[in-house]
Amino acid sequence: MAFSIALIIILGLGADYLFKRMRLPGLVGMLIVGVLVGPYVFNFMSPEMMNVSADFRKIALIVILLRAGFELHRDQLRRVGRAAIIMSIVPAVFEIGGVMLVAPKLLHIPLLDAAILGAILAAVSPAVVVPIMIDFMDRGRGSKKGIPTLVLGASAIDDVFVIVLFTVFLGMYSGQEANLLASLGDIPVSIFLGILSGIIPGYFLYKLFTKFDWRPPKRTLVVLGTAIILTQIEKACEHIVPIASLLGVMAIGFIILEKSGPIAHIISKKLKNIWVFAELLLFILVGAQVNIHVAWDAGIAGTIVIGVGLLFRSVGTYISLFGTPYDWKEKLFCVVAYVPKATVQAAIGAMPIAAGVASGEVILAVAVLSILITAPLGAIGIMIFGERILDHGEHSVYRFKTLREKLGLPHVGERLRNKADSSVWKVIEEKEEWLGDTPAIMIRFWREDTANGNGTGKTFYHSYTPDDPTFENNWEVIYDW
Repeated sequence: MAFSIALIIILGLGADYLFKRMRLPGLVGMLIVGVLVGPYVFNFMSPEMMNVSADFRKIALIVILLRAGFELHRDQLRRVGRAAIIMSIVPAVFEIGGVMLVAPKLLHIPLLDAAILGAILAAVSPAVVVPIMIDFMDRGRGSKKGIPTLVLGASAIDDVFVIVLFTVFLGMYSGQEANLLASLGDIPVSIFLGILSGIIPGYFLYKLFTKFDWRPPKRTLVVLGTAIILTQIEKACEHIVPIASLLGVMAIGFIILEKSGPIAHIISKKLKNIWVFAELLLFILVGAQVNIHVAWDAGIAGTIVIGVGLLFRSVGTYISLFGTPYDWKEKLFCVVAYVPKATVQAAIGAMPIAAGVASGEVILAVAVLSILITAPLGAIGIMIFGERILDHGEHSVYRFKTLREKLGLPHVGERLRNKADSSVWKVIEEKEEWLGDTPAIMIRFWREDTANGNGTGKTFYHSYTPDDPTFENNWEVIYDW
């Protein structure tokens, strides 16, 4: 398995670099590498790696969803909330309807089998969409109208809705008593419990981190471990009550951000470092799951079915955005952002075969083909349209984030030691500001004066600009552990 990990690192980073040089998303290169080194082409991946592939992919997906949660601000969610709910339902219904319209004739399968196929195809891929939206949010793209936040929220709920429909259709096929209304009623329950299951531990983690000033890597690992346990709770409770744990994962980051921005930003920064490796694992292992021989069997007919489904989905997405402040170009971006398939299709594409569905092989073939077609094309389309359509904002927050990361600046509440005289200070205020056309971050320091009592020490402030040396040249952050 060690050799497989080495392949993932070396070939994945090489493909990422090569594709970015060609002005294409690096994840497309990683997906292609995964297909090539996987068991269905050159078979360089060890069986042990493929056996644990699902767990690695889940952990990687948790990392990026945590990052998404740490980027979700309440005002942006409030602004896009209604549109996100509509967008999580209408496009999927349209796509399922489109597939049911053409699949029986083109693929020669029964209508119920076509509904099962439509439910599999209708799920947008968070593995592809979320990282690109996070990149846009990091760079302040679409910040005025919160478009990346809209796509993030809608895609997460979309998967919950589609998987419930898939379960209903599969239950109908196997002869189980499937109450459609009762099953659809599970959707809001699943969403509510998922969010609640993230808010509660998120709040306790916030209290823990404010009481004990742990080093950032330890905080980040505790958050990641909590999120992984949360997904296991969903699995343990799946036969009792539905819980959308992936929404809970995002809620952990959201509640910590709401309660303490400085702590959230520090954890988010460390998650960004972890994501460098997690991204390689996620996309290469997703690619390795793709059986191109099965996809080839789907042929032209399968491609047409996928195309018709996407056409119906695009119409549904555009309709969902009626009444929003977005112009036609921004709506077009949302349409493109809802194209990629990968994670859900790889996870549940083979389930109809296990359930004894007569058209199971055909369904799997089309599901795999949808990954090969839409994951790279969708990712490329999102990057191209996003760069051309999404607004920059008058003064993009990205420039401040770049400055903060370049200089390694501290946040409010952190205790510092001056390397020159070993005096101890605390950050009590920080503010982003513009000095002409130069971004700057003003930080106010308070000296801990134990002799005279708390609050009597002197203060001073400094505005850090891109020309300043890194913060660690003169200061070090003090942690309890």
